[in-house]
Amino acid sequence: MIINIELWMQDYIKALKESFQNRIWLIGLQGSYARGEATESSDLDTVLILDTVSSEDLKKYSKILDTLTHREKACGFVSGKDELFAWEPSDLFQFCYDTVPYIGSLGQLLKKIRREDVRRAIRTGVCNIYHICAHNFVHEKNLEQLKGLYKSAFFVLQAIAFLQTGQYEKDKTHLIKLLKPEDRVILYNSIDTKAKGKMSQCEWEQHGSLLLSWASAWIKEASRG
Repeated sequence: MIINIELWMQDYIKALKESFQNRIWLIGLQGSYARGEATESSDLDTVLILDTVSSEDLKKYSKILDTLTHREKACGFVSGKDELFAWEPSDLFQFCYDTVPYIGSLGQLLKKIRREDVRRAIRTGVCNIYHICAHNFVHEKNLEQLKGLYKSAFFVLQAIAFLQTGQYEKDKTHLIKLLKPEDRVILYNSIDTKAKGKMSQCEWEQHGSLLLSWASAWIKEASRG
C-alpha cells in the first residue's frame, strides 16, 4: 500500500509541534515520496532540525514516531541546527536539493554550497561506487548490491547535471535531458536494473562493467578540479 503522504505528514507535524513547539527549525521530506516516485516498499524519509539535539530529544522523537501509523517505514535525518550549519558542504548539496520543506527553509544552507562542493560530492560518490562495484565483482556477485550502486549513481548524476547546467532535477525523465550521452546511459541502466527481478550472469557483468568504467572516468574527471 502506498501511503497518503500528505495526511501522514500532517499527523507527523502535529505530533512534533506538540512536543518540541518553538524548538523546530525545519521539518521536511526526502526520498521517493518527496520525488513523487513512491512504491509500496518506499520508506518515509523525514527531516527534523531542532535548535539543539540531545540524547533525550532523540528518545522523545522515537516515542513520537511510535505513536504514528506506518512506524516501521519511518526513517530519515535528525540534527541540531548548529551541527547542520557546520556540516561538510559537499554532503549538504544533496541534502538541500533533495529535501522538500514543510516548515522552515533551507535557503541559508544553500548559500554555503559552492561549485567546488558539488564537484567534491561527485568525486566522493563515484569513488564509493567504484570501490563497491569492484568488491561486488570479486566477492559478493550480488544483483541487489548492483541495484544499490545504480541507485547511488542516480544521485551522483543529479550532481553532475547541476555542475554542468546549474539545474537540479529530481525527475528521471527530465534529468536524462540534462545529461551527456556517456552519463545518460548510466541513468537508463539505473532504471533498467531497478525494474529487473532477475538478471542473467551476462547482463549482470555488462551492467557492472559499464558502471565501473563510468565511475573510473568520473574519478579522474572530478580530480582535475
